[in-house]
Amino acid sequence: MKILIVDDSKAMRLLVKRTLRLAGFGDHDTIEATNGSEAIGVVQSEQPDLVLSDWNMPEMTGIQLLQSLREQGTDVNFGFVTTEASEEMRAMASEAGARFFITKPFTPESMEKTLTPIIG
Repeated sequence: MKILIVDDSKAMRLLVKRTLRLAGFGDHDTIEATNGSEAIGVVQSEQPDLVLSDWNMPEMTGIQLLQSLREQGTDVNFGFVTTEASEEMRAMASEAGARFFITKPFTPESMEKTLTPIIG
C-alpha cells in the first residue's frame, strides 16, 4: 500500500511516518507533499491508496485538496491528521468524503485504531 502524507511541516511529515511505523504500518510505502496543490500532482502520478492530510496549509488547504480530488473523480481513501477538529470541520470533511480524523497530538495506538479498518 502507498500512503501520501500531506503537510507543510517537514517535522510533522517525519512524525507521521514514524508513528505509522510504530503503529505497525512500517511496511507500507510513504510519499510526501508539502501542500494541497503539490499533492494533486502526486496523487495523479503516484496513485496512492491512502492520503493523510493536514487541514491548514499554504496554497491549498487539506479540505480544498479533498474537494478537488473528488471533483476530478478520484476516490482515494482520505483522512485528516490535524489539530483542527471542531464539529463543523468534521462535518465539512465527512460531507466532502473524508473517511477519518486523527487529531494532533496523536499516538501510535490512536493511529493504529483509526487506520486498521482502512489499511487492514
